[in-house]
Amino acid sequence: MSLRKSPTRTPAWLAANRSNAKKSTGPRTARGKAQTRMNALRTGARSRLRQGLWSALLNAPPGKVEAWAQAIMTPEMVWNEHLREVAEIVIQAERESAEHFHEICSRYQGK
Repeated sequence: MSLRKSPTRTPAWLAANRSNAKKSTGPRTARGKAQTRMNALRTGARSRLRQGLWSALLNAPPGKVEAWAQAIMTPEMVWNEHLREVAEIVIQAERESAEHFHEICSRYQGK
């Protein structure tokens, strides 16, 4: 339990917060916008790119997962450790056991 007294929310304080919030518009430069697009890849777990990669590799024809991964992944995707890990897990799962492929992949997909 904190011993610090919470601040009193005066009308002036609330007005200042609203005013400051209006100033926050996000990145304005092309470089800043490009950087924020990459934020989803920082953890990677919920990125659309990672989910799409999982889906594409899981739907690859039997025995063709590694070839599909090489065809799908761009140099930027290979550079990203989270996406590279997805490809490695799916490829390894197929190598180890084609019959339990989807079972093995489903264990890792939520991570």
